[in-house]
Amino acid sequence: MMKASYFKYILHFKNPSGTSRGILTDKETWFIILEKDGKKGIGECGILRGLSADDRPDYEQKLKWTCENIHLGEQKLWDELIEFPSIQFGIEMAFLSLKRENQFVLFPSDFTKNTKSISINGLVWMGDETFMKTQIEDKISQGFSCIKLKIGAIDFDKEIDLLRFIRANFDENTIEIRVDANGAFSENDALNKINQITGFKIHSIEQPIKKNYTDTMSVLCKNSQIPIALDEELIGVFTTEEKENLLQKIRPQYIVLKPSFIGGFRGTLEWISIAEKLNIGWWITSALESNVGLNAIAQFTFLQNNLMPQGLGTGSLFTNNFDCPLTVSDGQLWYDKNKDWNFNL
Repeated sequence: MMKASYFKYILHFKNPSGTSRGILTDKETWFIILEKDGKKGIGECGILRGLSADDRPDYEQKLKWTCENIHLGEQKLWDELIEFPSIQFGIEMAFLSLKRENQFVLFPSDFTKNTKSISINGLVWMGDETFMKTQIEDKISQGFSCIKLKIGAIDFDKEIDLLRFIRANFDENTIEIRVDANGAFSENDALNKINQITGFKIHSIEQPIKKNYTDTMSVLCKNSQIPIALDEELIGVFTTEEKENLLQKIRPQYIVLKPSFIGGFRGTLEWISIAEKLNIGWWITSALESNVGLNAIAQFTFLQNNLMPQGLGTGSLFTNNFDCPLTVSDGQLWYDKNKDWNFNL
C-alpha cells in the first residue's frame, strides 16, 4: 500500500534577487513524499508565485487531493493535474524516485557517473550597475563562456553600458551573451530597444514583451536581428493543439523550457517534439527549485543531448538549500558522487 504526504518548505535567498517583477527574498516550494515497502520517493513541486500557471488559491487543496488519490497512479494523476504543472512535475519525480535504488538518481547516465558534464550559462541578476558588473566579472573569472543578463529593470542606457563592457573585453567567440527581458519592454518600443543592442552580437533575447501579445511577438520574431526565445509565453498553455498553434503563429527562433512551469518531463518532451518539427531551437532552464528539483532537471536535461549551454543554476542562491552532489567548474555542471545529500526532513 502506497502512502503519500506533502509539506511546504521556504527557501531563503542569500541576497535579495531582482527580476523585472520585483525583488525576491524568499521562495516557497512543496515536496511530495511517497512511501511503499520501506522505500521513499521524493518529488518537488516548484511553484513560483506570481508567475506559475498554478498560482491559485486551491493549490494546497490540490496537493492534498493528489496525496489522497495517489492510488490512481502516475499516468492518471498527470492527466488530472493538467492545470497544475508544478504538481505534475512533483508527481513524476516522486514516482521515479520511488522506483530507483538511489532515490536521488532518477536518470542514470554518464552525468550521474561523473564522467560527463552539462554546459550551463552564468546568470547575472538584476540590480544596480555596479552589482551587475561585479556579477559579470565573477562569472567570467569562474570560467563561464555563456553569460545571461536579466535586463529591463534599470536604466536601459546603463544596461547597454554593461553589454559594451563585456564586448570591450571579450568577443562573441569567447563569451556568448544571452539577455532576458522577462517581458519588460513595451509593445511599441521593443523593436527599437532590440535594434540598439544588435551590435553587441547577442545570442538571443528572451521574452522581450509580456505574454499573450502574440500578434506583436510574431512581428518581432520576423523583424528582430537578434533571435527571440519564448519563455513566459509557454506558461499556461496546456494542450498539444494550443502548443502547436502558439509556435506556428509566433515562429520564435528558440523556446526556453522550465519543467516546473510546463508539466514536468512529459510536458517538456512535448514542447521539444513540436519545436523540432518547426525547426525551432530550445534549451532547458531551472526555475528557482531547491537542489532536489534542480537535480532531477539536470539529470533529465543531460539525456536530451542538447549541447547548447543550459540554464541550470546550482542552488547556491539560498541559505537553507540541501547539500547535494551538483557542482560547477568552468561553466560546466558536474555530479560529484563523493558529495552526499542532507535531505533529512
